[in-house]
Amino acid sequence: MEKTNTSKGGVIILGSARSDGNTAQIAQHLGHDLGWPVVNLLDYQIEPYSYQHAYANEDFERLIERLHDYQIWVFATPVYWYSMSGRMKNFLDRFTDLLKIRKDLGRQLRGKNMAVVTSSNGGNLGNDFFIPFRASAEYLGMHYVAEGHTLQGENNAAVLEELKVRLVQSVPEVK
Repeated sequence: MEKTNTSKGGVIILGSARSDGNTAQIAQHLGHDLGWPVVNLLDYQIEPYSYQHAYANEDFERLIERLHDYQIWVFATPVYWYSMSGRMKNFLDRFTDLLKIRKDLGRQLRGKNMAVVTSSNGGNLGNDFFIPFRASAEYLGMHYVAEGHTLQGENNAAVLEELKVRLVQSVPEVK
């Protein structure tokens, strides 16, 4: 018997230091147009990765359990010093726990889709920026489906429209 897909479409995970900055505005725009929620990492207490897995009063596992309902995870991050934000990096570093101590949650990432949208005030981002996301998706068994880079103060309509098309195309059909 074929398993019924009961997962939701997508979620946008915002990893910015500002809840009202350029990246947040891009995330909110995408979320509104796609009908997807935006989860702001600022709203959660997520400790840095610990080799001893010693975390107290934090939200990482609870957040991951909530995110597992979504088939597409869109990571929205500003570009800080040619890299993703520290908040986003911290969040991705914690995926190590999903491979070590919460394998049940980590295994549920297989088959999900990942995408990335960035925002900066410089246009020379290059493809290398996205390597950590692409490689993480591959390692976790996720499908890397789209990426887009927006520029502060520019008309980003074409970039966002292409990203939305690719995201909508990657939504699995419910069987």
